[in-house]
Amino acid sequence: MQKRIVSGMRPTGKLHLGHYLGVIDNWVKLQNDFDCYFFVADWHALTTKYDKTENLRQDILDVTMDWLACGVDPEKSTIYVQSQIPEISELHLYLSMITPQNWVERDPTLKDMAKILKSKEGMASQINYGLMGYPVLMTADILMFNADFVPVGIDQVAHVELTRDIARRFNNVYNCNFFNEPQPKLNNCSLICGLDGNKMGKSFNNDIKISDTAEITAKKVMSAITDRSRMRKDDPGHPDECEVAFKYWKIFGNENEIETIRCECEKGLRGCADCKRQLGAKINERMAEIREKRKYYEEKPEVVQNILKDGAEKARKEAKNILKEIRSLIKMY
Repeated sequence: MQKRIVSGMRPTGKLHLGHYLGVIDNWVKLQNDFDCYFFVADWHALTTKYDKTENLRQDILDVTMDWLACGVDPEKSTIYVQSQIPEISELHLYLSMITPQNWVERDPTLKDMAKILKSKEGMASQINYGLMGYPVLMTADILMFNADFVPVGIDQVAHVELTRDIARRFNNVYNCNFFNEPQPKLNNCSLICGLDGNKMGKSFNNDIKISDTAEITAKKVMSAITDRSRMRKDDPGHPDECEVAFKYWKIFGNENEIETIRCECEKGLRGCADCKRQLGAKINERMAEIREKRKYYEEKPEVVQNILKDGAEKARKEAKNILKEIRSLIKMY
């Protein structure tokens, strides 16, 4: 029997290369060896954007289209929207009853989010009950399907540790061995910075989207930061000090291309503009098939909606069975 994986992503609109390289590409590989449950975390989106829901439905579709275009396969994986599985909210309620307050407050991501909100004038009141409880809701997402593994980056291991703690506490409180203590499965995926050298993000306007056209991608790549110390085209370059472009080459180029670019740059035989033009073409080559698939889903949104409907039905069937056992263990009426 295959081990089970659960992972999700908040619907923030069209995804970028950071999402593809850091998360989705890994999911595509995992689905061949694991029983995968991938969900669009729309309840989690409400924890900080409860008053900005005008684009939520389209954002859910955009995220799903990006997943499908990149190779997440509904024949191999269960793809669903979180809020379509009400059993998760009931499990969240039960888990919240047994989770000590200080366990939630020590969550590092929650601390960071609280600091960001408090630092904004007049925003302190937005540290709401839902945001405080999101680590337990995240645990419910994972335990609802009794996951064996959760794919995460190194900075997210603390999330999984909290889930393990809560699973262990449930088993102790109700004198059972029902919940798995899921293990973090480190992504070990390529990371990509934004075009300005900082973390890639939609809100920073420094991203290349999965759905961008070849023309838009090429234009964006031309704005990427390179070697700031280089003044003229024939000046010797410093590839390892190139803040963005050479880092992208290490991800999208092959070994021979990377070595050739390094040598030409160091000898002053490769200008930054030419280098970025070639890089844009290389990225477009890698993304061409993905973008064609995405265009198909854009033109047939009913296909995406049906995939989410089928995924929710499959996920609910499993969730109902698991919740029935949970209610029995708690001795609910």
